[in-house]
Parts: sequence; structure tokens; C-alpha cells
Amino acid sequence: MQIKLYMDPETFRLMGKEHALLIANHRSDIDWLVGWVLAQRSSCLGSALAVMKKSSKFLPVLGWSMWFSEYLFLERSWAKDENTIKSGLQRLRDYPQPFWLALFVEGTRFTQAKLLAAQEYATSAGLPVPKNVLIPRTKGFVAAVSHMRSFVPAIYDVTFAMPKSSPAPTMLRIFKGQSSVVHVHIKRHEMKDLPENDEATAQWCRDIFLAKDKLLDKHIAEDTFGEQQLQNVGRPVKSFLVIASWACIVLFGAIKFIHSTALLSSWKGVAISAALLAVVTLLMQILIRFSQSERSTQAKPSTVNQHSTNGQQKQH
Repeated sequence: MQIKLYMDPETFRLMGKEHALLIANHRSDIDWLVGWVLAQRSSCLGSALAVMKKSSKFLPVLGWSMWFSEYLFLERSWAKDENTIKSGLQRLRDYPQPFWLALFVEGTRFTQAKLLAAQEYATSAGLPVPKNVLIPRTKGFVAAVSHMRSFVPAIYDVTFAMPKSSPAPTMLRIFKGQSSVVHVHIKRHEMKDLPENDEATAQWCRDIFLAKDKLLDKHIAEDTFGEQQLQNVGRPVKSFLVIASWACIVLFGAIKFIHSTALLSSWKGVAISAALLAVVTLLMQILIRFSQSERSTQAKPSTVNQHSTNGQQKQH
């Protein structure tokens, strides 16, 4: 995966060296993987966290790693999730390393069907009609800002976009070894500059997504985030050496195990090997199906935009 990163040099210098809350549009099937790549190349992959839907933690291998890394898992019901968010954010106060907490405030992955639903809602509620993003769910964002204001110095406004010349990245393309290009625009905001009260904070988030919508309009027209400098994220040698070393150790161990057990010298051994291969194939299919945008579900309308509706009523 090739990532083209657009941001100012000062923010690029600070990446991985400070606590940060990331808010991003949920554009592709594997935005989370793009985030992992950016975190890995900023030397903070081990402390990169995210707010995910609860079912994600049962996903084989990847979901378990998120679970063990103490991601925040929500049920998309504020009555159930409020305490989860508060306790999870409280744990981060004493986090020993610079961390990123990613929050996809749209609440679901982008599809044309969900965009149409968001546009219909915006029209009925008297809100600006989006063209490239969904309407953000502000409750989680407001709670995060309220609890993190005192110890997190920055918010990274992250915008994912896909160039016209490259197919959208998917888990299936990764398994096939096919490359994709992703454009990422990051703008840093000082946490101290955010409004103090909850409704103003919610409106700040909505304004960010209005600006993000316009930024994506410009990207569609120009196929680049040209107003910001393109930064070289590179490929760290240390990470390559770690992966290569573990690959050699695992391969050596597997060869020694097969040789010592004579696993492939009997029909029983062949059957066991075939069963293991079938399990691996099944897990890959589960990952592919889970990652597809069209299979994601949208949050309940009654909980998505309560802050938006309240704010609109106050304006009238």
C-alpha cells in the first residue's frame, strides 16, 4: 500500500511524539490499516488505539490483537457506551508513551446508500447537505474532548481519499498482493483552542466535517491535496528487520515440526494439514467479508445526530 501524506512540516515532526486524538472520515474498507501503517512509520504503532464497534474484537487474529491492545469497543447505544468511553479514556491519562486514539465520528463506513440516508436526514433537519462524508455522531467526540482536554495537546483532523488512478484498497486486494494508493491529509488543531461547553464542541466537530466535505470536493476535482506539502513517510528499516526475523523463526519452526512429526508421511498427517489449510482459508474469508463496506451497518437514526438536532433547534 502506497500512502501519500499531505501535511505541514511541523505537524509531521510532532507525529508519534505527542498524545493525539484522531478524527477521520471512514472512506474505505481498510482505513484502520492505513492508520496502522502511519502509526508504524511514526514509531507509535504499539500505542495506537481506536474506538471500534464491539463485534470487531471477535474477529480472528486482528480483532484479538485490538482486544489485547485495550481498544475501546462500543455497542452503538449511548446508554451502554457512555461508561465504557469514560473508563477507557480515564485509563489513558497515565499512558506511559505518546498514544493516538482514533475516532471515526461518522459511526460507520461510507457507502452511497448511507450517503443518501445522510442527505435525506440533513434536508429534513435543515442541516448542510453533505456530498462526500456522512453526518458526524458528536456524542463520543464531545465525551472524548471533555475527558482528554487536560492531558492530550492535539487533535489530528485526518481525511482519507482515493485517487482516480488507483482502485480503492480492500482486504481482498491485499490478499491477492495487489497494490493501492491512498491519499491522506492531516491538519493539527490545538486541544486548548476548542470551545469549553459541550454544544459548542459538537458544533466544532460538525464544522470540521463541513470543511472536510469541501476538501474532498477539491480532491475529486484535482486528484490531490495539493495545497499541503507532500511528506515522505518512508519504510523504517527496523520494522522490516523485525518482520523478516520473525518470518524466518516461524518458517524454521514449521519446517522442524513437520520434519520431526513426519506430518506429511501419512494420510492422517495429510488430512490434518488440509484441515489447517481450510481453517486458514475460512479465517481469510471472514476477514474479507467483515471488512467490506457494504456489509457494515449504520447507527440508529435516533442516536446518530441528537446533538445536531438539538443544536439546530437552538439556532432556530
